[in-house]
Amino acid sequence: MTVYKEGDPTTIRQLYGRRQGHALRDQQVELVEKLLPQIAVPVDGRVDSMSLFGDNRPLHFEIGFGAGEHLAQRADMLPAHGFIGCEPYLNGVVGALQHIRDGVLANVRLHMGNALDVLERIPDGSLSFVYLLHPDPWPKSRHAKRRIMNHGPVDLIAAKLKPDGEFRFGTDHPVYLDWAMMIMNQRDEFEWLCDSPKNWMVRPGGWPETRYEAKARRQNHEVWYFRFRRK
Repeated sequence: MTVYKEGDPTTIRQLYGRRQGHALRDQQVELVEKLLPQIAVPVDGRVDSMSLFGDNRPLHFEIGFGAGEHLAQRADMLPAHGFIGCEPYLNGVVGALQHIRDGVLANVRLHMGNALDVLERIPDGSLSFVYLLHPDPWPKSRHAKRRIMNHGPVDLIAAKLKPDGEFRFGTDHPVYLDWAMMIMNQRDEFEWLCDSPKNWMVRPGGWPETRYEAKARRQNHEVWYFRFRRK
């Protein structure tokens, strides 16, 4: 099992930015108090399909699921698969809980906090998909170390993916795009699944739209989609 040292400068350990926005309504508080404990990833120990779902189903992992639109739709598309979503923002977790409740989705587990803390506890070679969609771009160069798309986190993603597993990345921010491609072009564990501009300029089938993507399109931003296969 791959574990990175606390002092590794390429591994994100501190979470930056807001943890909560607007105050929660009573029904939302009830979701956090009642539903979240039922589907939360355990706070310690091994994290795998058997411990979460009681079988050996394929596992998907989403880093920073926003309000959970993509996570919930993928889980609905693939009910025999298991989904782990991690998000530090309370209001985003509430959004995902609402989707899970409304869709009666029994194949999702959530962690409110740092995704890397859970990813480290997953056995190597266990994940079929990892998703990193519209992460915070931290556009200033002095904040580049805060970006999830850095070699430390990507080392971890590579270790946890199965051979032929898929890492999906999406962004509408040109600074993050350039940074991400610089990082991924230095990796030899991944094959970029792309044979024409259409592959990265048009959202692939089976890739649900997030609210961040919809907002970007309303602002006339280009959106880019990347699929990397674990060699």
